[in-house]
Amino acid sequence: MPSVPERVRLVEVGPRDGLQNEAFSVPTDIKIAFIDALSQAGFPAIECTSFVSPRAVPQLADAEEVMRRIARRPGTRYLALVPNERGLERALAAGCDALALFAAATDAFSQANIGVSIDESLQRYATVAVRAKAAGCWLRGYVSVAVHCPYTGPVEPQRAVEVARRLAELGCDELAVADTIGKAVPDEVARLLEALLRWLPAERVAVHLHDTTGRALDNVAVALAYGVRTIDAAVAGLGGCPFAPGAPGNLATERLLDFLEARGYDHGIDRRALERARTLLWEAIPGLARTDSPTAQLGSQ
Repeated sequence: MPSVPERVRLVEVGPRDGLQNEAFSVPTDIKIAFIDALSQAGFPAIECTSFVSPRAVPQLADAEEVMRRIARRPGTRYLALVPNERGLERALAAGCDALALFAAATDAFSQANIGVSIDESLQRYATVAVRAKAAGCWLRGYVSVAVHCPYTGPVEPQRAVEVARRLAELGCDELAVADTIGKAVPDEVARLLEALLRWLPAERVAVHLHDTTGRALDNVAVALAYGVRTIDAAVAGLGGCPFAPGAPGNLATERLLDFLEARGYDHGIDRRALERARTLLWEAIPGLARTDSPTAQLGSQ
């Protein structure tokens, strides 16, 4: 009998990580329609929004309304970021049951991103995690700048691993290591995963790759070789973190699907439905920055 293709789980981050850095306000109705269209495409997880201060990220000031109004598809996990207890309270009130915590592998990036050191951020998350778990929430932990930091340069794998370990100890069910500025090369990703997988099983690990230098798919190949089967991507390479200079865009979902299909992996995404989601966004917002190119610049991340 023919073998069953191995499944790779895609986490679509376009609605949050993709849209957060756009210079103009994306209407709430468009965000909701976009997320609903992605649900119809069959993504097992969608990163929808963030409950940060509206002053810090005005684009996501409508987080409550977005999370209340999206049509939740059975089998899809709808993620929202929470930076602190106030963000957690807002998220729980909006009906969220899957949350993400963000930490960084360097203090410089942590200070630029959330205004506190690594240790301070993890102390803050300790209470958040306890309350989130008590409310029945699934938790994802992100380790930003796990390979390169825009402020301090290359990051030793053990520094990122230590942050991931501490997030796991707080109760995070999944740990996503991020090449936030897209400078990682395959050997560096291999060293990071080798160190991380010594104590954390591959099924609890995800990779979040940016495509600044066009090496994201090379790094996906490394992750797959190490047994990692959860990969973040954004429709058409949307993306941008205002706190990471030099990282313009995420790995494009479409390119990732092509890559996986060419290598015989199953991803479960309806390509026609995905195209409808992308078209909906482009028609609603003609000036939206986007690209399918691995090197085109998308913004300020």
